[in-house]
Amino acid sequence: MCGRYVSTRAPQEVTRLFGVTDWRSEETLAPNWNVAPTDQVYAVLERAPRRDGGGGPVRRELRPLRWGLVPSWAEDPKIGARMINARVETVHEKPAYRRAFARRRCLLPADGFYEWQRLRDDERGKPRKRPYFLYPADGQVMALAGLYEYWRDPEGEDDDPAAWLMTCTIITTDATDAAGRIHPRMPLALTPDHYDAWLDPHRDDADELRGLLTPPTDGHLNARPVSTAVNNTRNNGPHLLDEVTA
Repeated sequence: MCGRYVSTRAPQEVTRLFGVTDWRSEETLAPNWNVAPTDQVYAVLERAPRRDGGGGPVRRELRPLRWGLVPSWAEDPKIGARMINARVETVHEKPAYRRAFARRRCLLPADGFYEWQRLRDDERGKPRKRPYFLYPADGQVMALAGLYEYWRDPEGEDDDPAAWLMTCTIITTDATDAAGRIHPRMPLALTPDHYDAWLDPHRDDADELRGLLTPPTDGHLNARPVSTAVNNTRNNGPHLLDEVTA
């Protein structure tokens, strides 16, 4: 799974890297070295503006979404805290994700992500977990494959933007490379040649879309042990990425 990641790129850099044409400066997020479920995160997506009834030209946007997908049919948005990840093997058929998989796909820019390696019991007989930061060996941004969804507050007014909640989830796959030595699952990152096809809302062939979701080749990721300070979501800052003695 992916339960914590790092996203510190400035929106100006993200818009350039992903060819974004629609970004609002008032939606700028602060750099985050400890992104946790229910946090606001950057998402790159394509859609027609709602004010045009969905029939206008598709635009590539950079939007802040809440991490943890809330299906449109959910009675309570709190369910999103349990839906931060979707398995690549079943994402196209699970009721909570299949509609978003067909029409609402996104990319979540990340510098890297954290995973915890389960260790043998210590002398007191209690299990321990050691955190690692995993990041691209070439230093490039990761484009995590994701889905987004709309949820409407049944008590809100139809024309009130605040009545609508936009949320997202990260697609995960079997871990490879350095990640596979630490944890069995990892977020699935797309290569630049697949960005356009993945974001295109007019593509809805499940087999074609699943063909874009291929795990990265070996040598893609590096890993380093980091402080257990990352365990606490209140801790933030670049010091969380400092290597510690394993």
